[in-house]
Amino acid sequence: MKRIAILGTGSYVPEKILTNADLEKMVETTDEWITQRSGIKERHISDEKTPTSKMCIEAAKRALESAKVKPEELDFILIGTITPDMMFPSTACIVQAALGAKNAAAFDLAAGCTGFIYGLELGRSLIIADPRRKVLVIGAEELSKITDWTDRGTCVLFGDGAGAAVLGMVDEDRGILSTYLGADGNLGDLLYMPGGGSLNPATHKTVDEKMHYVKMAGNKVFPHAVRNMLDASMKTLESAGVSKEQLNLLIPHQANIRIIEAIAERLGAGNDKIYVNIQKYGNTSAASIPLALDEAVRNGRIKKGDLIMLVAFGAGFTWGAALIRW
Repeated sequence: MKRIAILGTGSYVPEKILTNADLEKMVETTDEWITQRSGIKERHISDEKTPTSKMCIEAAKRALESAKVKPEELDFILIGTITPDMMFPSTACIVQAALGAKNAAAFDLAAGCTGFIYGLELGRSLIIADPRRKVLVIGAEELSKITDWTDRGTCVLFGDGAGAAVLGMVDEDRGILSTYLGADGNLGDLLYMPGGGSLNPATHKTVDEKMHYVKMAGNKVFPHAVRNMLDASMKTLESAGVSKEQLNLLIPHQANIRIIEAIAERLGAGNDKIYVNIQKYGNTSAASIPLALDEAVRNGRIKKGDLIMLVAFGAGFTWGAALIRW
């Protein structure tokens, strides 16, 4: 049986750690307040000289090594990010050059926190079109660069990081069994960054009005996130003919512990069937799932034959899920 599978994973986070105690000195907040509302204890923050591409490169190298794939064997590099190095060229092209992946087409995609799952499905489709292809999918963010560090409602949530996966065809009964993607642009104004694009190009006014920072209506985002992540999970299971009881591990987007717990409860996933690392990294947006996936693989939480559900929700709004037999 031939399937499209994840051949290897890799991840990277910056060395600097910003704790809740550090944030107490920056804004009016407390460790208890942050922990109760988000589950976050610390997050990794990149320095001023480190762009998103550098994190992508490190995660990609580790994924390629894990997959035993050489850079020149790649046919595509897809990067899900809302914090590219610059508007153009794409961060994927910068990464392609750094890796020496001379045979790979490369481009970015913007689907918010769902970026990696969107990239996973796109990569899968590209391999269906030509089974000889190998695709590198990366989710990476430096949300610290677009965070208003005076806004206690958002600055306590975000962190930086990157995760990567190499996709290819395998002659085994493992791989991606089913996926589901969704979006609703009518809700885009609940989570967005107004400045920097063609609508509000950079000016002194946009900078003074803090338009280049994340804006989020957290309480309004919550119910949409829970409902759509659950719906995506159930449709993915139904498409594969798998019951929720058969799942071995749920890896949800690490946005908020309350969202994670709500999804887990509705899917009947106990603590032994859900992977949570939000306490260490915060919300890393598109990097969240591949970072957690790589960590779960490397610490032995995932075994051969396990059924794994990846599910995310992000700006757009976008959402998606992928069911994988490891």
